[in-house]
Amino acid sequence: MKRVYILAAAAFLLLNACKKDLTGPSVDDNILNYDIEEIPVTENYVVGAFYTSFGGWNANIKEVPVVGKYGMPNGVLTPGIMPKHIAYGVKAGLDYFVFSFRSPNRDANNFRSDSTLIRGFIDSDGEGQMKFAMSYNFSTGTYGGISASNPIEKDKLKLAQFFDDFRRIVPYLKDAHYQKVGDKPLLYIQNAQTLFSDSNKAIYDTLRSQLKALGVEPYIVGMQDRWTPPARYEIRFKGCVDAIYHQSFSSQINNWDRWYLLPQMMDQNWKYSKDYFDKNFGVDYVPNITPAYSWKINTPTSTNPEYPRTDSGAMFIKLCNVAKMNASSKTRLIMIDGWNNWTEDSQLEPAESYGERYLNIVKKQFKK
Repeated sequence: MKRVYILAAAAFLLLNACKKDLTGPSVDDNILNYDIEEIPVTENYVVGAFYTSFGGWNANIKEVPVVGKYGMPNGVLTPGIMPKHIAYGVKAGLDYFVFSFRSPNRDANNFRSDSTLIRGFIDSDGEGQMKFAMSYNFSTGTYGGISASNPIEKDKLKLAQFFDDFRRIVPYLKDAHYQKVGDKPLLYIQNAQTLFSDSNKAIYDTLRSQLKALGVEPYIVGMQDRWTPPARYEIRFKGCVDAIYHQSFSSQINNWDRWYLLPQMMDQNWKYSKDYFDKNFGVDYVPNITPAYSWKINTPTSTNPEYPRTDSGAMFIKLCNVAKMNASSKTRLIMIDGWNNWTEDSQLEPAESYGERYLNIVKKQFKK
C-alpha cells in the first residue's frame, strides 16, 4: 500500500511539473517583442546623407530620378543637377552631404575626381543653403595590404602619406560651407576599424597635432563594420575618435531573423553599443539608416531578403525612430546612407515612382 502512495505522489508531482512547463516563457517575454514608438521631435536633429560618386547606370536599376539620369565622369556632374540636389536636400531638412575623398598620394586620379565633385557642390551652394563634410575612404588595399601583423608604422613612407592625405584637405575643412560640431569640422573615416597600427592612439594623436598646427581641430567619426560587437575594435577606437558610426545595418541584410525584426534588432544593438562606447571609450554614437535596399541590381540571382520601398515608407519611419532613440543627446547627429546610391536602391533622392515621399519622411521625423 505504501508503494501505491509513493507512485501516486510521484504522478502528482510529474503532472504539476508538466503544467508549469506549459505556463513557462512565451513570446511575450522575448526581448524583441515590442513596438517601435513614434518619438516626437522637440529639438532639431543634425542630419547628413552620404553622397555617392558612381560611374554609370546599371541596366537592372528600375528607378528613374526625378531630375533625370545623370553622370559624373571624373567628378564633373551633369550640368544643373547639383543645384537641384541641394534644393531637394534642403526640402528634406538635410543639414549636409558627406562626400568621399580618396588618398591624394596613393589614388591621385580618384582624389582629383572627388575634389572636382566637392568643388561642384561648393560652387552650386552660393547661398549656403547646405553644408558638406568629408569621409576619408580608407582601405588597407590603398595602403598596400597593411594588417595586424604588418602595421602601418613599419612603412615610414605610407605613414607619412597617411598624414599628408589629411593635411591636403585642410582648406576644405576651413571652408565656410563645411559642417561643424560646435566649432570643430566634422570628419568621417570610412573603414576606420582596418587602420592597423601598433598604437592607433599614437596615430590619431599625431594626426590631431599636425592638423592643429594648421589651425584645424576636427571632430572625428570612425566607421565600424555592420553587426559587429562594440568591444571588437577597442584598440582601433579608444582614445582615437570622437564618435563611432556603424556601416548601415539596414543594407545588405542576409539574415532572415534580422529582416523580420530589423527595427528591434537595430535598436537593441545600438542601445548596447552606444552605452558601451560611452562608458568604455568615452565617445558618442551616430545612428546610420538606409531608406531601402535591393540585392537584385548587382546580383539578380540573389535570394537574400530585400528591404523594399512601400507606399507609406513604414519601415523607414520605424528606423528613423530607432535612430532618434539612439542619437547622442550632445551632438544629435543622424546619418542617412545615402542620398543617391541608385546602384543599391538605397537612395533618398526623389524618383519618378515614389516622388518626394522619403524627403517628406526625413523632414517630419527629424525637424520640428
